[in-house]
Amino acid sequence: MALDQSFVGRTYPPTEPYEVGREKIREFAEAVGDANPAYTDTEAARALGHPDVIAPPTFVFAITFKAAGQVVADPQLGLDYSRVVHGDQKFAYNRPVRAGDRLTVTSTIETIRTMAGNDILDIRGEVHDRNGEHVVTAWTKLVARAAEEA
Repeated sequence: MALDQSFVGRTYPPTEPYEVGREKIREFAEAVGDANPAYTDTEAARALGHPDVIAPPTFVFAITFKAAGQVVADPQLGLDYSRVVHGDQKFAYNRPVRAGDRLTVTSTIETIRTMAGNDILDIRGEVHDRNGEHVVTAWTKLVARAAEEA
């Protein structure tokens, strides 16, 4: 069954703050195989003009995808998560994510469309720091595969 188009534009409450730690950044950089010293060495990051180590660009996916869970779990939307695959991801940064940031995410449903029986949901996550400064916007595309015919 197609998702309800009236959900387009719906915004969910901001998440609880996520505190970005140096160790989480280091672990993530190692996991993705990125040896950029700005991710692990405070002095290297400061030499580039940052107050502390910065996170790789895709680091923020972990918190924006978790925030999108509010959308996915909305019983009124009726999304069958057992049929969902991650379709796409993109980011637009105002500044890098830094160790010590306390970030919140506000998720909004941007589009809902149906193609070949699949529901496609685009969710925009606006990430702000503790001072309300916009850090990054993340767009997540989820595809709920069509139910298989019996």
